[in-house]
Amino acid sequence: MFHHAYYPPMKTNQIFIAILSLLLVTGVQAEIKETVVEYQSGDVVCEGLHVVDSAKTGKLPAVLIIHQWTGLSDNEKMRARMLAELGYNVFVADVYGKGIRPQPPAAGQEAGKYKSNRKLYRERMLSALEVLDKDPQTNPSQVAAIGYCFGGTGVIELARSGALLKGVVSFHGGLDSPTPTDGKSIKGKVLALHGADDPFVPAKDIAAFEQEMKDAKVDYKLVSYPGAVHAFTQKAAGNDNSKGAAYNEAADKASWEEMKAFFARIFKAEG
Repeated sequence: MFHHAYYPPMKTNQIFIAILSLLLVTGVQAEIKETVVEYQSGDVVCEGLHVVDSAKTGKLPAVLIIHQWTGLSDNEKMRARMLAELGYNVFVADVYGKGIRPQPPAAGQEAGKYKSNRKLYRERMLSALEVLDKDPQTNPSQVAAIGYCFGGTGVIELARSGALLKGVVSFHGGLDSPTPTDGKSIKGKVLALHGADDPFVPAKDIAAFEQEMKDAKVDYKLVSYPGAVHAFTQKAAGNDNSKGAAYNEAADKASWEEMKAFFARIFKAEG
């Protein structure tokens, strides 16, 4: 006589749940991983942020982010996550140093220390770039930098230092240079994304920037967004253009797409 085993319905359900759980655990789940990183720049302790998709393996093209005038903020963290979702290994620099996150008007004074001392500014950014270059997931021949406002000025200054970068992208940054001949040291391509109505970037600075790029034979592109003023990618800037700084959704989205196309071009040779 054969005896048929009987499994109560509850036990069958438990087996199904156990198998489903196992499949979920073993599947690779994409997750954006953020890690606070302390590093030295001279005798100053800085606190940056490393952001990468944990599902990505091997060497990746990498992007350094230079913050706006209030220091490393939620805005840079958001952009870092967006870049990580696109497959980049990202490091957000801390130019000011750990714990220094000034708000206006103090932010202007802090930013001014670096704008008036480009050597110090470059040193702080180069220290952050070194952290990114040494990260095990960085493809050292595929590194770029982007920056916002103060950081937009910064990434062009970083390029002028002769840093080994495939390209830099300035979002509504200052375009002036106390030493225009430094343009000859730029090794990668330059993309400047500018608000056409930005009152903080005078026409003479734009003309001088373009002349610097042409004289140095740099592969550059300047895009001006009509109706956009300073800080057009920053939602916290509000929407009143008369203040000189305001968010502009159209310019924000268009400039991000411009950056993505730029990265596709500069990283095309290897990635």
